[in-house]
Parts: sequence; structure tokens; C-alpha cells
Amino acid sequence: MESLEEQKPASTRNYFKYLQVFLALLLFIFAIDLLTVAMGSINSGVALEILQATKNPFISLFIGLLVTALIQSSSTVTASVVAIVASGNLTLQQAVPIVLGANIGTTLTSTLVSFSYIMNKKEFRRALSAGISHDVFNILSVIILFPMELYFGFLSGLAEKIASFFSSDNAFEGPLVYNRMFTRTATEWIVDQINIPFLTMLLSVFLVFFAIKVLSTAMYKTFVKNSFEEINKLIFQKTGLAFFYGIFFTAAVQSSTVTTSLVVPLVANKKVTLTKAFPFIVGANIGTTITAVIASIYKSEAAIALAIVHILFNSFGALIFLPFPEMRRVPVWIANYMGKTSVQNRVLGFAYILLTFFIIPFILIYFSRD
Repeated sequence: MESLEEQKPASTRNYFKYLQVFLALLLFIFAIDLLTVAMGSINSGVALEILQATKNPFISLFIGLLVTALIQSSSTVTASVVAIVASGNLTLQQAVPIVLGANIGTTLTSTLVSFSYIMNKKEFRRALSAGISHDVFNILSVIILFPMELYFGFLSGLAEKIASFFSSDNAFEGPLVYNRMFTRTATEWIVDQINIPFLTMLLSVFLVFFAIKVLSTAMYKTFVKNSFEEINKLIFQKTGLAFFYGIFFTAAVQSSTVTTSLVVPLVANKKVTLTKAFPFIVGANIGTTITAVIASIYKSEAAIALAIVHILFNSFGALIFLPFPEMRRVPVWIANYMGKTSVQNRVLGFAYILLTFFIIPFILIYFSRD
């Protein structure tokens, strides 16, 4: 009888977790829809001036990096950019660099997690190397793929072709066409009630951020936490297996920062080497694109294309570094070197974070305004 009574609250807790995941997903879809409608109704000079800045792709890249580093969620940034593209206020080509920048900005969390080991030199070196490997991979991918997008429209052009199979809207120009989501009546009512587009936009961005946080926490507790601990040894046995587990766990949680931050303590405590953990981190990068896909699935062809750009960027990054052992060693070697150097002088670790994620992007945005 006792075991039955014990099981009952456990099953109730599980139902509550599933309900929490479902409600968080509904809130996320509602927030994205609200942001799309709010952005569509913004025609003020101030908003247009802000969006004009994105005509400079370098500013867009560093805006994506800086904003993501500040709010600590590339999912929020990419989902919001998808909504802005869907509203017609931003072109696909202008939005691509923001998404690439967001990919670098999101790596800050795993690097910050490594600083919890700062009191133990050996653990700190390993933890920092694990955290920085995520940064290095995304920075190298941007260095390779950003010029190709800038000069040849490589990512956006390919994404447009793929998006055309998913949408009936053949042109990216002209009036905006997107499907009405089931939340549209409610979002339009709220926009009409508030009647201040900029305030509605701020509210919807906050809602997107809040929904992703609730969703990732609920998903992590329900689907990932116990599974990750149970199959820890199995995950990192083979490169391909680690890569696919990285995709799976991150797609479930909708946050690469959560899953890569799980890897940092494992590397710090010598449960797994950075070489074996690296494919998991690369897989996590692809898994996180699910947020943009959910945000774009009922939008215009341009919004769908942007979600595809996100998938293409992370997939090409994986294809460049993962299949070849020599290429795979490059980010790992750089991360290990930076970990060793930062341990010898711990101020360097903090300097790296401040310079990479805040000071350099802010200075470049400031001096590139014109």
C-alpha cells in the first residue's frame, strides 16, 4: 500500500511537469505571435532608425553577439529576429548576421560556469577549456562562413531555395503573407488594447524570454536530467553518438547553454576528456536551432528561410570541423591553450570574457554607426 501511495504523488508530479511544458510552449508561440503583430504595427521614425543600423552587416553581427551575451539566450534573440523578419521590418539578408552573432553570444554561459572552479587550478583549467571550446567553435565558424554570406549570399541564397519548398509565397518582396496562428485573435486584441506598438514589442520580448526560460527548465527536469546522468558514459563513447546526443538533448531543452553547461563539470572532474566532449557541444549547437524553427513554422517564407539559415550555419560548422580528426583538434587545441594561459594569470580569463562579449562588440558598434 505504501508503494502505491508513493507512486501516486510521483505520477501526479510527472503530469504537472508535462502540463508545465505544454503551457510554456503555448506561451512561447503566443509571445512570438504578439511580437510579430507588434513589429508589424511599428512605423515610427525611431524604430526605423534602429532597424536602419542593420544595413551594416558588421554592426548586425555584433548587435546579435552583444544582446545575446547580455540577456543570455540566443533562443530569445533568434526567435525575436524571426518574428521581426515575419513582420516585414527586416529583410532576410539583414537578419542573417544577427543570428550569426547570437551564436557567439550564447557561448558566454558555459564559460562563466567554468569560473565556479576558479579555486582549484587543475579543475579550473579543464573547466575553462571546456567552456571556451564552445566559443572557439562558433567564432571559427563565423570567420569561415560570414565572409561567404557577405560576398556571395551563400547562407541566405541556399535558405531561400530550401524555404520555397515549405511556403506557397514565391516572392520575398511585396505584401507580407503568413498563416494565421490560433493565437492571432488574442494577440490582435492585446495590441489594440495597449495601442502603443513599442510597449507591446517590449512586453512580447519579455514574454519570449520568460517562456523560453520556463520551457527549458521544465524540459530539462522532465526529459534530460535523469537520462543525462544515467547514460553519461554511453554518450561520449563515439564521436557520432556524442554529436547526436548533443542535438537530441538540446532540441528537448531548447537551450545549448543548458546542455553545454552540463559538460563543463564533467570535463573539470575528469569524467570525460574535452576531445570526447567536443562533438556533443557541436551537436548542441544544431539542437538549439529548434527554437527558430518553432517560431518560423507559421510565418512568411522569409522567416522560414531565416530559421533554415540558423540550421545551415550550425550544420556547415559541424561539417567543417567534425568529420576530420585534424580539423576537430583545432578548436580543442585553441581552447586547451587558452585554458592553460588563463590559469597562469587568472585575470586573463575575465579579460577574455569582457573583451570578447562586451567591450569589443560595443566599441565596434559605436565606431561603425555611420
